[in-house]
Amino acid sequence: MALQNIGAGNSDDAFYRYKMPKMITKIEGRGNGIKTNIVNMVDIAKALARPASYTTKYFGCELGAQSKFDEKVGTSHVNGAHDTPKLAGLLENFIKKYVQCYGCGNPETEIVITKSQMIQLKCAACGFVSDVDMRDKLTTFIIKNPPETKKGSKDKKAMRRAEKERLKEGEVADEEQKKMKKEVKKKGSSTSKDETTKSTSTKKKTSGSDEDRTSPTRNLVDEKEEAPDEDDDGDVQWQTDTSLEAARQRIQEQLSAVTADMVMLSTNEPEKKEKAANKISNGSENGNSMHYGKLVREVKAMLNKGILPNELQSHMVALPASAQEKTNALYEVLFEGIEKGFAKEVIKKRSYLSAAVAMEGGSQLLLLRAIEAFCLKSTSNALKEIAIVLKALYDADLLEEEHIVKWYQEGLKGNNKSSKIWKNAEPLINWLQNAESESEEE
Repeated sequence: MALQNIGAGNSDDAFYRYKMPKMITKIEGRGNGIKTNIVNMVDIAKALARPASYTTKYFGCELGAQSKFDEKVGTSHVNGAHDTPKLAGLLENFIKKYVQCYGCGNPETEIVITKSQMIQLKCAACGFVSDVDMRDKLTTFIIKNPPETKKGSKDKKAMRRAEKERLKEGEVADEEQKKMKKEVKKKGSSTSKDETTKSTSTKKKTSGSDEDRTSPTRNLVDEKEEAPDEDDDGDVQWQTDTSLEAARQRIQEQLSAVTADMVMLSTNEPEKKEKAANKISNGSENGNSMHYGKLVREVKAMLNKGILPNELQSHMVALPASAQEKTNALYEVLFEGIEKGFAKEVIKKRSYLSAAVAMEGGSQLLLLRAIEAFCLKSTSNALKEIAIVLKALYDADLLEEEHIVKWYQEGLKGNNKSSKIWKNAEPLINWLQNAESESEEE
Protein backbone atom coordinates (compact mmCIF):
# COMPACT_ATOMS: atom_id res chain seq x y z
CA MET A 1 0.00 0.00 0.00
CA ALA A 2 1.41 3.40 -1.01
CA LEU A 3 1.98 5.79 1.90
CA GLN A 4 2.29 9.56 2.11
CA ASN A 5 3.15 12.05 4.85
CA ILE A 6 0.30 13.43 6.92
CA GLY A 7 -0.12 17.12 6.10
CA ALA A 8 0.64 18.88 2.83
CA GLY A 9 3.43 20.92 4.44
CA ASN A 10 5.38 17.74 5.24
CA SER A 11 5.13 16.12 1.81
CA ASP A 12 8.80 16.78 0.93
CA ASP A 13 10.24 15.45 4.22
CA ALA A 14 11.62 11.96 3.54
CA PHE A 15 12.19 11.26 7.26
CA TYR A 16 8.75 12.33 8.52
CA ARG A 17 7.46 9.65 10.89
CA TYR A 18 3.67 10.22 10.59
CA LYS A 19 2.27 8.61 7.44
CA MET A 20 -1.09 7.56 6.04
CA PRO A 21 -2.18 5.54 2.99
CA LYS A 22 -3.00 7.34 -0.25
CA MET A 23 -6.70 7.68 -0.97
CA ILE A 24 -8.34 5.17 -3.33
CA THR A 25 -11.79 5.96 -4.72
CA LYS A 26 -14.23 4.11 -6.92
CA ILE A 27 -17.35 5.44 -8.70
CA GLU A 28 -20.32 3.09 -8.42
CA GLY A 29 -23.82 3.14 -9.93
CA ARG A 30 -25.38 5.21 -12.71
CA GLY A 31 -27.78 8.09 -13.15
CA ASN A 32 -29.33 9.41 -9.98
CA GLY A 33 -27.89 6.53 -7.95
CA ILE A 34 -24.24 7.26 -8.75
CA LYS A 35 -21.95 7.26 -5.68
CA THR A 36 -18.27 7.64 -4.89
CA ASN A 37 -16.82 4.91 -2.68
CA ILE A 38 -13.68 5.75 -0.66
CA VAL A 39 -12.28 2.24 -0.59
CA ASN A 40 -9.58 2.64 2.10
CA MET A 41 -11.31 5.15 4.37
CA VAL A 42 -10.94 2.88 7.42
CA ASP A 43 -7.14 2.69 7.00
CA ILE A 44 -6.89 6.45 6.52
CA ALA A 45 -8.98 7.08 9.63
CA LYS A 46 -6.77 4.73 11.68
CA ALA A 47 -3.64 6.61 10.58
CA LEU A 48 -5.25 9.93 11.55
CA ALA A 49 -6.60 8.52 14.85
CA ARG A 50 -10.08 9.78 14.01
CA PRO A 51 -13.35 7.90 13.42
CA ALA A 52 -14.04 7.17 9.75
CA SER A 53 -17.52 8.65 10.18
CA TYR A 54 -15.94 12.09 10.82
CA THR A 55 -14.08 12.20 7.51
CA THR A 56 -17.05 10.83 5.56
CA LYS A 57 -19.40 13.39 7.12
CA TYR A 58 -16.88 16.16 6.39
CA PHE A 59 -16.88 15.25 2.68
CA GLY A 60 -20.67 15.41 2.63
CA CYS A 61 -20.77 18.80 4.40
CA GLU A 62 -18.18 20.37 2.08
CA LEU A 63 -19.64 18.91 -1.15
CA GLY A 64 -23.27 19.51 -0.20
CA ALA A 65 -24.11 15.86 -0.77
CA GLN A 66 -25.40 13.02 1.32
CA SER A 67 -22.71 10.81 2.85
CA LYS A 68 -22.84 7.64 4.90
CA PHE A 69 -20.34 5.38 6.65
CA ASP A 70 -21.48 1.81 7.36
CA GLU A 71 -19.71 0.69 10.55
CA LYS A 72 -20.68 -2.98 10.12
CA VAL A 73 -19.23 -3.33 6.61
CA GLY A 74 -16.69 -0.47 6.82
CA THR A 75 -17.72 1.27 3.59
CA SER A 76 -17.74 5.03 3.01
CA HIS A 77 -20.03 6.51 0.32
CA VAL A 78 -20.62 10.06 -0.89
CA ASN A 79 -23.43 10.75 -3.36
CA GLY A 80 -22.28 11.94 -6.79
CA ALA A 81 -19.18 11.34 -8.93
CA HIS A 82 -16.13 13.03 -7.38
CA ASP A 83 -12.48 12.89 -8.47
CA THR A 84 -9.78 11.53 -6.18
CA PRO A 85 -7.70 14.78 -6.16
CA LYS A 86 -10.76 16.77 -5.09
CA LEU A 87 -11.48 14.44 -2.17
CA ALA A 88 -7.77 14.37 -1.25
CA GLY A 89 -7.80 18.18 -1.05
CA LEU A 90 -10.80 18.10 1.25
CA LEU A 91 -9.01 15.52 3.40
CA GLU A 92 -6.04 17.91 3.76
CA ASN A 93 -8.41 20.61 5.01
CA PHE A 94 -9.86 18.12 7.51
CA ILE A 95 -6.34 17.32 8.76
CA LYS A 96 -5.51 21.02 9.26
CA LYS A 97 -8.74 21.69 11.18
CA TYR A 98 -9.27 18.51 13.21
CA VAL A 99 -5.96 16.57 13.33
CA GLN A 100 -2.82 18.75 13.35
CA CYS A 101 -1.82 20.78 16.41
CA TYR A 102 -2.19 24.52 15.83
CA GLY A 103 1.05 25.09 17.76
CA CYS A 104 3.65 22.58 16.54
CA GLY A 105 1.82 20.96 13.60
CA ASN A 106 2.09 17.47 15.11
CA PRO A 107 -0.82 15.16 14.14
CA GLU A 108 -0.66 13.33 17.48
CA THR A 109 -3.65 15.13 19.00
CA GLU A 110 -6.81 14.13 20.84
CA ILE A 111 -10.28 15.63 20.47
CA VAL A 112 -11.62 17.02 23.76
CA ILE A 113 -15.21 18.26 24.24
CA THR A 114 -15.45 20.79 27.09
CA LYS A 115 -18.36 21.29 29.47
CA SER A 116 -19.45 24.33 27.48
CA GLN A 117 -19.76 22.13 24.34
CA MET A 118 -16.60 23.50 22.72
CA ILE A 119 -14.18 21.30 20.73
CA GLN A 120 -10.46 21.42 21.46
CA LEU A 121 -7.38 19.55 20.21
CA LYS A 122 -4.91 18.57 22.94
CA CYS A 123 -1.40 17.85 21.63
CA ALA A 124 0.44 14.94 23.22
CA ALA A 125 3.82 16.28 22.06
CA CYS A 126 3.91 19.93 23.18
CA GLY A 127 0.80 20.10 25.40
CA PHE A 128 -0.74 22.94 23.36
CA VAL A 129 -4.56 23.12 23.42
CA SER A 130 -6.08 24.29 20.10
CA ASP A 131 -9.58 25.76 19.86
CA VAL A 132 -11.55 24.48 16.86
CA ASP A 133 -13.72 26.91 14.91
CA MET A 134 -17.28 26.04 16.00
CA ARG A 135 -18.80 27.64 12.89
CA ASP A 136 -17.89 24.55 10.86
CA LYS A 137 -20.80 22.19 10.12
CA LEU A 138 -18.92 19.10 11.25
CA THR A 139 -18.67 20.37 14.85
CA THR A 140 -22.34 19.61 15.56
CA PHE A 141 -21.87 16.05 14.30
CA ILE A 142 -18.77 15.59 16.52
CA ILE A 143 -20.61 16.86 19.62
CA LYS A 144 -23.49 14.48 18.96
CA ASN A 145 -21.07 11.59 18.26
CA PRO A 146 -18.09 12.16 20.60
CA PRO A 147 -14.95 10.03 20.12
CA GLU A 148 -14.39 7.05 22.37
CA THR A 149 -12.04 7.58 25.31
CA LYS A 150 -8.80 5.66 25.25
CA LYS A 151 -8.68 3.09 28.01
CA GLY A 152 -5.45 1.47 26.93
CA SER A 153 -3.23 4.27 28.23
CA LYS A 154 -4.84 4.11 31.69
CA ASP A 155 -4.43 0.33 31.78
CA LYS A 156 -0.78 0.67 30.80
CA LYS A 157 -0.16 3.22 33.55
CA ALA A 158 -1.82 0.97 36.09
CA MET A 159 0.32 -1.96 34.93
CA ARG A 160 3.48 0.13 35.24
CA ARG A 161 2.55 1.24 38.74
CA ALA A 162 1.90 -2.35 39.78
CA GLU A 163 5.26 -3.41 38.36
CA LYS A 164 7.06 -0.65 40.28
CA GLU A 165 5.33 -1.69 43.51
CA ARG A 166 6.29 -5.33 42.96
CA LEU A 167 9.90 -4.33 42.35
CA LYS A 168 9.97 -2.28 45.57
CA GLU A 169 8.51 -5.20 47.55
CA GLY A 170 11.10 -7.53 46.02
CA GLU A 171 13.95 -5.19 47.00
CA VAL A 172 12.67 -4.97 50.57
CA ALA A 173 12.44 -8.76 50.76
CA ASP A 174 15.99 -9.13 49.44
CA GLU A 175 17.32 -6.72 52.06
CA GLU A 176 15.54 -8.62 54.83
CA GLN A 177 17.02 -11.90 53.58
CA LYS A 178 20.51 -10.39 53.58
CA LYS A 179 20.05 -9.18 57.17
CA MET A 180 18.82 -12.64 58.23
CA LYS A 181 21.84 -14.31 56.62
CA LYS A 182 24.24 -11.95 58.39
CA GLU A 183 22.55 -12.58 61.76
CA VAL A 184 22.69 -16.35 61.20
CA LYS A 185 26.40 -16.13 60.34
CA LYS A 186 27.12 -14.07 63.45
CA LYS A 187 25.18 -16.48 65.67
CA GLY A 188 26.91 -19.44 64.06
CA SER A 189 30.35 -17.93 64.60
CA SER A 190 29.55 -17.11 68.26
CA THR A 191 28.25 -20.65 68.94
CA SER A 192 31.29 -22.18 67.24
CA LYS A 193 33.55 -20.02 69.44
CA ASP A 194 31.74 -21.20 72.59
CA GLU A 195 31.98 -24.84 71.51
CA THR A 196 35.69 -24.56 70.75
CA THR A 197 36.43 -22.92 74.11
CA LYS A 198 34.42 -25.60 75.95
CA SER A 199 36.18 -28.40 74.08
CA THR A 200 39.63 -26.91 74.73
CA SER A 201 38.86 -26.47 78.44
CA THR A 202 37.68 -30.09 78.78
CA LYS A 203 40.74 -31.29 76.92
CA LYS A 204 42.98 -29.33 79.27
CA LYS A 205 41.22 -30.85 82.28
CA THR A 206 41.32 -34.46 81.00
CA SER A 207 44.68 -34.48 79.26
CA GLY A 208 46.67 -31.81 81.01
CA SER A 209 49.78 -33.95 81.19
CA ASP A 210 49.74 -34.62 77.45
CA GLU A 211 49.44 -30.93 76.63
CA ASP A 212 52.28 -30.13 78.96
CA ARG A 213 54.49 -32.56 77.07
CA THR A 214 53.70 -31.00 73.66
CA SER A 215 56.13 -28.49 72.21
CA PRO A 216 55.37 -24.76 72.37
CA THR A 217 55.61 -24.52 68.58
CA ARG A 218 52.56 -26.75 68.22
CA ASN A 219 50.58 -24.48 70.54
CA LEU A 220 51.54 -21.50 68.41
CA VAL A 221 50.31 -23.29 65.27
CA ASP A 222 46.98 -24.08 66.96
CA GLU A 223 46.55 -20.43 67.96
CA LYS A 224 47.24 -19.33 64.39
CA GLU A 225 44.65 -21.75 63.02
CA GLU A 226 42.05 -20.54 65.51
CA ALA A 227 42.75 -16.85 64.81
CA PRO A 228 40.62 -16.56 61.63
CA ASP A 229 37.58 -17.82 63.55
CA GLU A 230 38.02 -15.07 66.12
CA ASP A 231 38.44 -12.33 63.51
CA ASP A 232 35.65 -13.55 61.20
CA ASP A 233 33.07 -10.75 60.97
CA GLY A 234 30.90 -12.18 58.21
CA ASP A 235 30.70 -10.02 55.10
CA VAL A 236 32.14 -6.87 56.74
CA GLN A 237 34.99 -5.31 54.72
CA TRP A 238 37.40 -3.17 56.71
CA GLN A 239 38.86 -0.12 54.96
CA THR A 240 41.19 2.61 56.12
CA ASP A 241 40.32 6.25 55.61
CA THR A 242 43.04 7.64 53.33
CA SER A 243 41.86 11.25 53.32
CA LEU A 244 44.17 14.06 54.38
CA GLU A 245 42.20 14.86 57.55
CA ALA A 246 42.28 11.23 58.73
CA ALA A 247 46.04 11.09 58.08
CA ARG A 248 46.51 14.24 60.15
CA GLN A 249 44.55 12.77 63.07
CA ARG A 250 46.59 9.57 63.01
CA ILE A 251 49.83 11.56 62.88
CA GLN A 252 48.83 13.71 65.82
CA GLU A 253 47.82 10.66 67.88
CA GLN A 254 50.95 8.63 67.18
CA LEU A 255 53.71 11.24 67.16
CA SER A 256 54.72 13.91 69.56
CA ALA A 257 53.79 17.56 69.08
CA VAL A 258 57.08 18.55 67.45
CA THR A 259 57.26 15.66 65.02
CA ALA A 260 53.56 16.06 64.16
CA ASP A 261 54.17 19.70 63.22
CA MET A 262 57.09 18.66 61.03
CA VAL A 263 54.97 16.08 59.23
CA MET A 264 52.11 18.57 58.87
CA LEU A 265 54.46 20.96 57.11
CA SER A 266 55.38 18.28 54.60
CA THR A 267 51.71 17.40 53.94
CA ASN A 268 50.71 21.05 53.58
CA GLU A 269 53.24 21.66 50.83
CA PRO A 270 51.40 19.71 48.06
CA GLU A 271 48.10 21.22 49.21
CA LYS A 272 49.55 24.75 48.89
CA LYS A 273 50.92 23.88 45.46
CA GLU A 274 47.49 22.68 44.33
CA LYS A 275 45.82 25.85 45.63
CA ALA A 276 48.39 28.01 43.90
CA ALA A 277 47.91 26.13 40.62
CA ASN A 278 44.13 26.52 40.92
CA LYS A 279 44.53 30.25 41.58
CA ILE A 280 46.73 30.62 38.51
CA SER A 281 44.30 28.69 36.29
CA ASN A 282 41.28 30.56 37.62
CA GLY A 283 43.03 33.89 37.30
CA SER A 284 43.98 33.28 33.71
CA GLU A 285 40.49 32.07 32.94
CA ASN A 286 38.77 35.02 34.59
CA GLY A 287 41.29 37.53 33.33
CA ASN A 288 40.98 36.58 29.68
CA SER A 289 37.21 35.92 29.65
CA MET A 290 35.28 38.98 28.60
CA HIS A 291 32.21 40.30 30.37
CA TYR A 292 28.98 38.65 29.24
CA GLY A 293 27.49 41.90 27.94
CA LYS A 294 30.60 42.52 25.87
CA LEU A 295 30.44 38.93 24.62
CA VAL A 296 26.84 39.46 23.46
CA ARG A 297 27.85 42.61 21.59
CA GLU A 298 30.75 40.77 19.92
CA VAL A 299 28.48 37.94 18.75
CA LYS A 300 25.87 40.44 17.50
CA ALA A 301 28.50 42.35 15.53
CA MET A 302 29.76 39.05 14.13
CA LEU A 303 26.30 38.05 12.85
CA ASN A 304 25.63 41.54 11.47
CA LYS A 305 28.65 41.14 9.23
CA GLY A 306 26.81 38.30 7.47
CA ILE A 307 28.88 35.34 8.67
CA LEU A 308 27.55 32.04 7.33
CA PRO A 309 26.71 29.14 9.70
CA ASN A 310 29.68 27.07 8.46
CA GLU A 311 32.01 29.98 9.27
CA LEU A 312 30.49 30.64 12.69
CA GLN A 313 32.30 27.83 14.50
CA SER A 314 35.82 29.10 13.75
CA HIS A 315 34.91 32.65 14.85
CA MET A 316 33.19 31.51 18.06
CA VAL A 317 36.12 29.33 19.12
CA ALA A 318 38.42 32.35 19.01
CA LEU A 319 36.36 34.23 21.64
CA PRO A 320 37.92 34.01 25.16
CA ALA A 321 34.91 32.69 27.06
CA SER A 322 33.50 29.37 28.20
CA ALA A 323 31.48 27.18 25.83
CA GLN A 324 28.30 27.72 27.87
CA GLU A 325 28.66 31.53 27.78
CA LYS A 326 29.21 31.47 24.02
CA THR A 327 26.11 29.32 23.46
CA ASN A 328 24.02 31.54 25.76
CA ALA A 329 25.17 34.68 23.94
CA LEU A 330 24.50 33.18 20.49
CA TYR A 331 20.97 32.05 21.43
CA GLU A 332 20.20 35.43 22.99
CA VAL A 333 21.38 37.32 19.90
CA LEU A 334 19.46 35.06 17.51
CA PHE A 335 16.10 35.35 19.28
CA GLU A 336 16.29 38.72 21.03
CA GLY A 337 13.23 40.91 20.47
CA ILE A 338 10.96 38.06 19.28
CA GLU A 339 7.59 38.05 21.06
CA LYS A 340 5.72 35.15 19.40
CA GLY A 341 6.45 32.27 17.07
CA PHE A 342 9.72 31.10 18.62
CA ALA A 343 9.40 27.64 17.06
CA LYS A 344 9.22 29.10 13.52
CA GLU A 345 12.29 31.26 14.18
CA VAL A 346 14.13 28.24 15.58
CA ILE A 347 13.44 26.30 12.38
CA LYS A 348 14.65 29.26 10.28
CA LYS A 349 17.91 29.62 12.25
CA ARG A 350 18.56 25.95 13.00
CA SER A 351 21.76 26.01 10.89
CA TYR A 352 23.31 28.47 13.35
CA LEU A 353 22.18 26.34 16.29
CA SER A 354 23.67 23.20 14.71
CA ALA A 355 26.98 25.05 14.45
CA ALA A 356 26.68 25.95 18.14
CA VAL A 357 26.03 22.30 19.06
CA ALA A 358 29.09 21.21 17.05
CA MET A 359 31.24 23.81 18.83
CA GLU A 360 33.50 22.98 21.81
CA GLY A 361 32.93 19.23 22.09
CA GLY A 362 29.39 19.14 20.68
CA SER A 363 27.36 18.82 23.88
CA GLN A 364 23.61 19.23 23.34
CA LEU A 365 23.22 20.14 27.01
CA LEU A 366 24.91 23.49 26.28
CA LEU A 367 22.09 24.41 23.91
CA LEU A 368 19.41 23.21 26.35
CA ARG A 369 20.91 25.30 29.17
CA ALA A 370 21.11 28.30 26.84
CA ILE A 371 17.37 27.92 26.08
CA GLU A 372 16.71 27.69 29.83
CA ALA A 373 18.73 30.86 30.56
CA PHE A 374 16.95 32.75 27.76
CA CYS A 375 13.50 31.73 29.04
CA LEU A 376 14.38 32.84 32.59
CA LYS A 377 15.47 36.27 31.29
CA SER A 378 12.95 36.98 28.52
CA THR A 379 9.20 37.42 28.31
CA SER A 380 6.58 34.88 29.29
CA ASN A 381 5.93 33.94 25.64
CA ALA A 382 9.31 32.22 25.35
CA LEU A 383 8.49 30.35 28.56
CA LYS A 384 5.10 29.23 27.25
CA GLU A 385 6.49 27.96 23.93
CA ILE A 386 9.49 26.05 25.34
CA ALA A 387 7.87 22.66 24.65
CA ILE A 388 7.17 23.68 21.03
CA VAL A 389 10.78 24.91 20.62
CA LEU A 390 12.22 21.67 22.02
CA LYS A 391 9.90 19.62 19.77
CA ALA A 392 11.07 21.60 16.72
CA LEU A 393 14.73 21.00 17.61
CA TYR A 394 13.97 17.32 18.25
CA ASP A 395 12.31 16.97 14.83
CA ALA A 396 15.30 18.76 13.24
CA ASP A 397 17.67 16.15 14.83
CA LEU A 398 19.52 18.86 16.78
CA LEU A 399 18.46 17.42 20.13
CA GLU A 400 18.21 13.78 21.11
CA GLU A 401 15.72 12.28 23.52
CA GLU A 402 18.22 11.19 26.19
CA HIS A 403 19.79 14.68 26.39
CA ILE A 404 16.37 16.37 26.75
CA VAL A 405 15.34 13.97 29.54
CA LYS A 406 18.72 14.37 31.29
CA TRP A 407 18.45 18.18 31.15
CA TYR A 408 14.89 18.00 32.54
CA GLN A 409 15.92 15.72 35.43
CA GLU A 410 18.91 17.93 36.30
CA GLY A 411 16.63 20.98 36.27
CA LEU A 412 14.19 19.41 38.73
CA LYS A 413 17.08 18.77 41.12
CA GLY A 414 18.81 22.14 40.59
CA ASN A 415 18.41 25.63 42.02
CA ASN A 416 15.66 26.65 39.56
CA LYS A 417 13.43 23.64 40.22
CA SER A 418 10.51 25.93 41.12
CA SER A 419 10.58 27.61 37.70
CA LYS A 420 7.67 27.22 35.27
CA ILE A 421 10.09 25.89 32.65
CA TRP A 422 9.82 22.35 33.94
CA LYS A 423 6.03 22.51 34.21
CA ASN A 424 5.71 23.72 30.61
CA ALA A 425 8.25 21.17 29.32
CA GLU A 426 6.64 18.25 31.19
CA PRO A 427 4.15 17.30 28.39
CA LEU A 428 7.03 16.87 25.91
CA ILE A 429 9.01 14.72 28.39
CA ASN A 430 5.97 12.52 29.03
CA TRP A 431 5.40 12.18 25.30
CA LEU A 432 9.02 11.16 24.68
CA GLN A 433 8.98 8.56 27.45
CA ASN A 434 5.57 7.16 26.47
CA ALA A 435 6.57 6.97 22.81
CA GLU A 436 9.70 5.02 23.78
CA SER A 437 7.76 2.60 26.00
CA GLU A 438 5.11 2.04 23.30
CA SER A 439 7.78 1.34 20.67
CA GLU A 440 9.43 -1.18 23.02
CA GLU A 441 6.08 -2.89 23.64
CA GLU A 442 5.38 -3.06 19.91
